[in-house]
Amino acid sequence: MRIKPDFERARQYAIQRLASELAPALVYHSIAHTCDEVVPAAERLAGLAGVRGDELLLLRTAAYYHDLGFITHYAGHEAASAAIATAVLPEFGYQPRQISRIHGMIMATKLPQSPHTLLERLLADADLDVLGHPNFLARNQALRAELASYGGAMTDEGWYSNQIKFIANHHYWTPEAAHERDAGKLASMALLGDLLARSRRDRYD
Repeated sequence: MRIKPDFERARQYAIQRLASELAPALVYHSIAHTCDEVVPAAERLAGLAGVRGDELLLLRTAAYYHDLGFITHYAGHEAASAAIATAVLPEFGYQPRQISRIHGMIMATKLPQSPHTLLERLLADADLDVLGHPNFLARNQALRAELASYGGAMTDEGWYSNQIKFIANHHYWTPEAAHERDAGKLASMALLGDLLARSRRDRYD
């Protein structure tokens, strides 16, 4: 008889490490990003796509583990996250093939995204659900502050221009995400456009 993985223990392991080991400077890639944004988005999109049972369990696991690598690496955190998952999930009853799929989902969140399977597309979309979310601007400001802490400070004009370009070039991989967030992405771009125009006016005034 096939033994089902102990998702709850695996989840608690990830949450405990996120809560205790993430650097305070990670104001965007925080435990809240995982637990309050990516996991709920993955679950919501999975429900819309008809993903249930064991497939949903694997997707939820990958969502909880996708940013664990930030406890050791900023650049290359996806590979570090996948390595942690590969190392610890056998303790919770996950089988090699399941872990391989979780590894693939985590790596699918790396920018530029290149997901291949449905579960990889769902997690990639969940990770960037914020682009079309009503809370986009506050979260974008948090991302800017975090990047500045890690040596990526930019001028207002540079930041807003960069973010507009990123969203303009982004597309959701699943119809469920596109249906839910494409209109919100346009609103996010409009907000950024207003801020960009204001920053240019301030520079020349």
